[in-house]
Amino acid sequence: MGAVSNILATKADVIFSITPDTTVYQALEIMVEKNVSALLVMENEKLAGIFTERDYARKVVLKGKSSKDTRIGDIMTGDLITVSPSSTIDECMQLMTSKFIRHLPVVANTKLVGIISIGDVVRQIIEEQKSIIGHMEQYISRS
Repeated sequence: MGAVSNILATKADVIFSITPDTTVYQALEIMVEKNVSALLVMENEKLAGIFTERDYARKVVLKGKSSKDTRIGDIMTGDLITVSPSSTIDECMQLMTSKFIRHLPVVANTKLVGIISIGDVVRQIIEEQKSIIGHMEQYISRS
């Protein structure tokens, strides 16, 4: 099975991030503008956390907080699970499933190099399965 580096090779090198001082409202504006469901939180060029639509629903809306007054640092998920470019797609799928998460920051030598989503992982698995099926069909047709 492939590695995270295969997914990163197909994605743009752009990482959308915010700081802990960003308001939830500002973060939501960025998420809508960039059409993403999560933003990484960076502090002094280090990965500090992640803010997702789930964080917004559970930690802002349901708690009656104001999006314009609440800072990301107060509600972000800070205890991050990360993977490396050499992590396998299977390892990522297991992590995402067992931890109920949809995004994995990718870190190489303590440096953030990207982020992958459950959609990225599923697409990679589908592509790999298509390739395997194609090879099997070629093998069978030669026999």
